[in-house]
Amino acid sequence: MPATALPVPSYLRDHAGRWVTDPHAANLAWWRQAKLGLFVHYGLYSQLAEHEWVQFRRRIPVAQYARLKDNFTAHRFDAEFLTDLAIEAEMKYVNLVTCHHESFCLWGSKAEPFNSVNSPCGRDLVGELAAACARKGLGFFTYYTFMLNWRHPYFLGQSEFPYARPAYEQPQPEYLYRTRDDFRRYLDYVRSCLTELLTGYGPLAGMWLDLIMAWYLLGPEVIPIEEFYALIRAQQPHIMLSWKQGATGTEDFGSPEQHFHSLEDRCRQQGGEAAAARARVAWEANHAKHNEICATLQPGSWGFNAFEPHRTSQEVYDLLGHALAHDCNLLLNIGPLADGSVHPTQVRLLRDLGARIRKDGWPQAGAGGKAPGAAPAL
Repeated sequence: MPATALPVPSYLRDHAGRWVTDPHAANLAWWRQAKLGLFVHYGLYSQLAEHEWVQFRRRIPVAQYARLKDNFTAHRFDAEFLTDLAIEAEMKYVNLVTCHHESFCLWGSKAEPFNSVNSPCGRDLVGELAAACARKGLGFFTYYTFMLNWRHPYFLGQSEFPYARPAYEQPQPEYLYRTRDDFRRYLDYVRSCLTELLTGYGPLAGMWLDLIMAWYLLGPEVIPIEEFYALIRAQQPHIMLSWKQGATGTEDFGSPEQHFHSLEDRCRQQGGEAAAARARVAWEANHAKHNEICATLQPGSWGFNAFEPHRTSQEVYDLLGHALAHDCNLLLNIGPLADGSVHPTQVRLLRDLGARIRKDGWPQAGAGGKAPGAAPAL
């Protein structure tokens, strides 16, 4: 890669020399040393304190669910507190869910008016957290729901992809998808959203896409993934790119949920041998890389869930050990409450983890096993 005149991002200050000649290599070198990051799942679903898939599970009509925007104040969402908490937990990066499957964006998107700036919150939460990370030397990642959207009129129909829409008893007038040609409108929308994230918030450490099961079941005839990868890398050539366990194997790292595993068997059950083969190709290509495991403080939920218990401090430390034993970072998730604050138990668990690392060191290889009670990955 040619030399760059761009300033060195604050999180790469220890890799400044390599940044000048090969920014992507500098990013990968930092990534191999990072070990631990903070995942933040926050959106309209946080108001219901049940699960980030609550719209899908409870089949809440689109118009009814949209009214949650009218109460989204995020008045206690504090980027300074979140980044200080990450540093106290010995974390080196933060990954914010900028838009989950509900389609509500945490920035002032022009492509998607259903966003935080157009709510009572009136703030760009992506910008606030990106700026705090830059000030404090933390890498900043953006999660985006690439292949699942329960609001957009031209996302796929439920008959083509089982998670595409909640199983509503009555047709939803917002859904206008009829043919595959309609899906192109959704892809254009995604290009616009990704471009906003890539051009509006300085150098990102990485972009983290969801939902990988769509690729395994539908494949390249429906999802032109390499076109999107090219778009992302053209905007920020240094960026690290992940789409869960991986689609084509050209991703920079994989990030399976809760423990180190492939989705090949599950794909075979849901989509047959073609889906299993796509999962196998990606897993084999990414398996040898320095990867990541994303895991939750509440075993069955990513958004805060008032009905779910929390892991213990020892279980969290063991999760980190499991990740390190598989040459992975651990991306440890919190789900802020409806007002944007962090539940006291989650604050304590992160502080306990940082204190344990400083006292006892990083877990030894093999210290952690498969996370108990984990929700299925998609």
